[in-house]
Amino acid sequence: MLNPVRLYLLLFSLYWAQGLPVGFMTHALPVILRAEGVSLTHIGGFGLLMLPWSIKIFWAPLVDRFGDSKIGHYRSWILPTQILSVVILVILSFFPIDSLSQTHYLFLFFILLLCLNLTGATQDIATDGLAVNLLKTDQQHWGNTFQVVGSRLGFIVGGGVLLWALDGLSWQLTFLGLALIVLINTIPVWFYKNEHIRTNTALQHAQLRFSLKDYFDHFTQSRELRCWLIVLISFKIADGLSGPLLKPLMVDMGLNFTQIGVYITMLGAFAALCGAAIAGYLLRHYARPILLILFSYLKILSLLAYAVLAFLFEQKIKISNLVIYLINAVEDAISAMLLVVMLTLVMQYSRKVLAGTDFTFQVAIMATVGGGLYTVSGILGDWLGYAMYLSSIVGIALFCLIPLYQWKRCYLKTS
Repeated sequence: MLNPVRLYLLLFSLYWAQGLPVGFMTHALPVILRAEGVSLTHIGGFGLLMLPWSIKIFWAPLVDRFGDSKIGHYRSWILPTQILSVVILVILSFFPIDSLSQTHYLFLFFILLLCLNLTGATQDIATDGLAVNLLKTDQQHWGNTFQVVGSRLGFIVGGGVLLWALDGLSWQLTFLGLALIVLINTIPVWFYKNEHIRTNTALQHAQLRFSLKDYFDHFTQSRELRCWLIVLISFKIADGLSGPLLKPLMVDMGLNFTQIGVYITMLGAFAALCGAAIAGYLLRHYARPILLILFSYLKILSLLAYAVLAFLFEQKIKISNLVIYLINAVEDAISAMLLVVMLTLVMQYSRKVLAGTDFTFQVAIMATVGGGLYTVSGILGDWLGYAMYLSSIVGIALFCLIPLYQWKRCYLKTS
């Protein structure tokens, strides 16, 4: 049996490596594009780069079904995908970033980033499957805490540190540094050789006949699962609508790369680390549905603060940078608290023999909703303006509390 400390370190390293490119894609790239004068509409269109995270459910059954038992079922997927991520980051380090105004270079840049997300999404399937099988019920809250902490640290480095580094270092040195960090985070899984996954042959063969209908049938077989499916669909609506506009808002408010990289992305990610730790502790003492609803209310308050911030900006009222930093840090901390609780529940609803696919299916629903709304958020933001748009999202987030209460009643009845 793997020592809990080594287990948490293993998961932490895997999710940190996974968070690096995602941090660049979601935090650094929109800032770089906006600073170059790219419209909100086009920035929203870059949400297509995150498509692999939404459609990974289609190859998740292959990850659950096929694997080398000598190397370790999920380890045989994790090792090559992490090495491939290192290779792509090294290639990106030699990319002529100043040539993005040329169409063929822009297209090649897009393809490289898409490949990076494909490898990251595949590694995520295997890592989630490994975590579901290794974590006992009483370890899930800490396991998911280390997952969020690792991924948020990846966001810090891939988003905040990268922006900061680009002010003083070259593009090549910055991306070679990212490649080195991913390589270092491959060491724990390289030396981990105790993976013993129990399999069910009949269910494994059934995975090859996977269809979305099969999974929707599973998640609609009882009232509790039907309510949970609606929660999965509604959970990322507010994030998907608001996320792409928050960083451009800060650029328009006059913050530079270093300020956004250090005081927004890095400080916000540090706040998220604290939020994840707080959530992990509270999950030991309070029921999961209670915390999910409580943190959802706090999330709505943080979105309301952003709406007020946008209103003051549009009225040309001077806003202290400290206030902007504080609002961002609080929102990031609350988002991390929500995510820890949500992932713990996703793990609870995952069957061990279909660990990677069940976990991926649930996360893919949230990613699909969030990613789909990401692509239209820029259009709506350009049309309505920051203040009115963010105020509308607050109303939508309040409406999305209804499925949570319906699921909570079913959950408590069966507990």
